[in-house]
Amino acid sequence: MNALKITVITPCYNPGPCLEHCINSVISQSHNNIEYIVIDGGSTDATLQIISQYNSYVNFFVSEPDNGIYDAINKGIAKATGDVIGVLNADDVFASPDVLKEIADSFGKSGADVVYGNLNYINPKGGVIRRWRAGNGSFNWGWMPPHPTFYCRRELFEKFGAYRTDFGTAGDYELMLRMMHLNKVKAYHLDKVIVNMSLGGVSNRSISNRIKAWKNDHSAMRKNGVLFPLMAIIFKPLRKVFQYI
Repeated sequence: MNALKITVITPCYNPGPCLEHCINSVISQSHNNIEYIVIDGGSTDATLQIISQYNSYVNFFVSEPDNGIYDAINKGIAKATGDVIGVLNADDVFASPDVLKEIADSFGKSGADVVYGNLNYINPKGGVIRRWRAGNGSFNWGWMPPHPTFYCRRELFEKFGAYRTDFGTAGDYELMLRMMHLNKVKAYHLDKVIVNMSLGGVSNRSISNRIKAWKNDHSAMRKNGVLFPLMAIIFKPLRKVFQYI
């Protein structure tokens, strides 16, 4: 058995049939030391029936009301026993069966505290419509890694705290800023597509949501020592343009 234990957390609420695709992408991984946790917000669809078919693969499952996705992830972190923790949302899938093995290998060879990779946005027909190649960059200039590819050692949550729920849709961005920018943990970019992510997201559903998201991003930047938050706010969305090329 591989020494590095990886905990994958899937938060969900009425995810529909996509949840089964998500679960299958986890259980098909070649890495042989995986802890899988599913935190459901009290779904009224077929989530419980789907989970019941995969009881032998899910190490912990709970279905109860929560205070949003980051609260759900925090519940998963509290139950996690893995050396490394990552999140796979219910409408996303791993890009290939060797993803977690390569993540584990990357932690081993780099000695990093955080490993992140690349991401594809997928349309409903399965075609790639946006390619996020993370590379390396500076949060001061609006750079960030794709959160669905973000894996970090469990002790970082104990040392620097879990996800904050008071930054709205920027809860994941704030956590990465806090760990990678403010506290400068050692990070490694795995130059591989790790996740195929369904296009969409709460922050992009309307202009008002987008404005709220910008405000949340700005608050996260100011909280975690970004030097030029107003400039970073401008550059952050502009970086997405190149992901369509």
